[in-house]
Amino acid sequence: MIAVDDGVPAPLGAHFDGRGVNFALFSEHATAVDICLFEPGERHETRTVRLPCRTDDVWHGYLRGVLPGQRYGYRVHGPWDPANGHRFNPSKLVLDPYAREIRGRIRWHDALYGHRRGREDRIDRRDSAVYMPKGVVTAPEVPDLALAPVRRPLTETVIYEAHVKALTRTHPDIPEAERGTYAALAHPAIIEHLVKLGVTALELLPIQAFADDRFLVEKGLVNFWGYQPLNYFAPDPRYRGEGAPGGLKAAIRELNAAGIETWLDVVYNHTAEGDHSGPTLSFRGIDNASYYKLDPADRRRTIDCTGCGNTFDVSHPRVMQLVLDSLRHWVTAYGIAGFRFDLASSLGRSPLAFTPQAAFFQAVAQDPVLARVKMVAEPWDIGEGGYQLGGYPRGWSEWNDKFRDAARGFWKGDSGTLAKLTQGLTGSREVFAPSRRSPLASINFIASHDGYTLADTVAYEQKHNEANGEDNRDGHGHNVSCNYGVEGDTDDPAILALRARQKRNMLASVMLAQGVPMLLMGDERSRSQGGNNNAYCQDNPTSWMDWTSDPDPSLATFVANLLALRRAQPALRRQTFFTGAPIGPDSPLRDVHWLAPEGTEMENGHWADDGLQVFGMQIGNDGRAGDRLLLLFNAGLEPVDFRLAPVIGGPWHPVFDTGEAEGTVPPGAPSYGPDAPVPLPGRTVLVLTAAGVGARGGWVPAG
Repeated sequence: MIAVDDGVPAPLGAHFDGRGVNFALFSEHATAVDICLFEPGERHETRTVRLPCRTDDVWHGYLRGVLPGQRYGYRVHGPWDPANGHRFNPSKLVLDPYAREIRGRIRWHDALYGHRRGREDRIDRRDSAVYMPKGVVTAPEVPDLALAPVRRPLTETVIYEAHVKALTRTHPDIPEAERGTYAALAHPAIIEHLVKLGVTALELLPIQAFADDRFLVEKGLVNFWGYQPLNYFAPDPRYRGEGAPGGLKAAIRELNAAGIETWLDVVYNHTAEGDHSGPTLSFRGIDNASYYKLDPADRRRTIDCTGCGNTFDVSHPRVMQLVLDSLRHWVTAYGIAGFRFDLASSLGRSPLAFTPQAAFFQAVAQDPVLARVKMVAEPWDIGEGGYQLGGYPRGWSEWNDKFRDAARGFWKGDSGTLAKLTQGLTGSREVFAPSRRSPLASINFIASHDGYTLADTVAYEQKHNEANGEDNRDGHGHNVSCNYGVEGDTDDPAILALRARQKRNMLASVMLAQGVPMLLMGDERSRSQGGNNNAYCQDNPTSWMDWTSDPDPSLATFVANLLALRRAQPALRRQTFFTGAPIGPDSPLRDVHWLAPEGTEMENGHWADDGLQVFGMQIGNDGRAGDRLLLLFNAGLEPVDFRLAPVIGGPWHPVFDTGEAEGTVPPGAPSYGPDAPVPLPGRTVLVLTAAGVGARGGWVPAG
């Protein structure tokens, strides 16, 4: 028997207290709200209850006798007035933005639209409930100490960007029923692989419940990446598998036990409801004028800073509350240690122009839970003034696409890229110092989910996105890539050898740079997407990790050795920028020396030479524990005898070489003293060490 009481306006969502459930929903412009209860297998609601109270624009009611497991949705009454931004339509069942669990998926039908399709101002009275997923009432969260984040410092962090299903779908050691699920992330084979590599943070592509776009479903495709959010609290049910909802938590517990943090890629810039002609699934039907930024000149339309039809209005206090409540939920209930914010500039628009003083950034900095969590911005959106690399406040790191393009360009031989690469190797001081941040603000990468994989960066010069069904029009055309003579696959041993070397050079550039390195899932196994640089809709072997074959079997060991070197050498993980200043009043050494191949330090003429492809970087002189390091780079085709400038002393011992399949230098390699010529082959990175004050005695290769 269900009895209805007034309930309370906080917290928002559906909360069970042992006897019943308090339902609370924000809607500033609604005139009434109904809660609809569904039984499993029923197409329509079995009971509808009008929420009896409204407090500060929160509609609420307490239903005694409702238990965890109950499926529900809302019907929200209010004006149908598109000209003023209002699109209320109680014929449409809408999903609770605070639902902790969701059952079912969208079944696309015209009834899901609040308007008649093609006539956006005319209301559609058809019932949408049968086509909608439902929220599920959950039991109260029980604190779990095993879910407490590992909280590694950024100086020790190595990010591995991966997709739940793509990472685990084909692994032969994982039981078939478990592959592609949250539980598979905890399988010993996956954790062992990450630990061997030296990864410390697993960053998952979106797992907050998301929608498959209608145009994709009609083509037989899906939104595989997940960048169409439907709800911000519930894990997407498609990765649940046959197990209980606790599969994600169990996976995070095991990752924590292995010393690996779990990060989430989150999408608070837009939702799956698209532009004014899109469906009514949740936010649009609850309060369109509050949740979305509307065009002041025509409130029928949404402002689109995201390329996805709408922009979530985080400048609205209740919308920002939802975002903050959601983030806190993932930290406290799931043990998430970091977030990467998709198109993060939209979160800093207050109301339309970006500012690092936006209320959202201030709220995160002051929040006792979120202030301890790693925050990473994709520092752009497509709106005016949206590119904001370096523009975020303290406490935030940013994806550094300038580093990516400089490293790719330097190794493919583009002119004028040496200075840009050296800027990235030092942590991009010119980008991040003005906001009083450190090198740790820079997330350095060669490849990410968006664009070519590492293997495709050295195999394709033109995108090949035909399988996406958009006549190859989608995806970025600026790839900074080179195929070295053949587009795509080849059996030419010389081309394959060159591609293998260039992959290692680019990986070395990332892992030897100041800042925080990120590795794309599968780059350590030369995973290819066949030249598709926008595989967002490819839930098939194009996107999946191939665990059964490995075209470059030594590359994973190369990555592990490279990361072992990084861990062993504090000079590669500084918390402050280089200044070029002497390390002491009586020392000829500075915190960084830039070296020319003729045995001198680089001068203005070298920096002005757009064709220069060879340089050295000597660091580690400040007496911190670890070796002194000499990094030699040669992107040219020809070998160079690189003479060592006397000021850096010696002797120097080679320890890492991208010309070696696994990176390690063979035993017996000669050492080099001041002014000695070091043979540096073309297209090579060579790392040498010399004893420093407090040196720990080098490093141990992972292989």
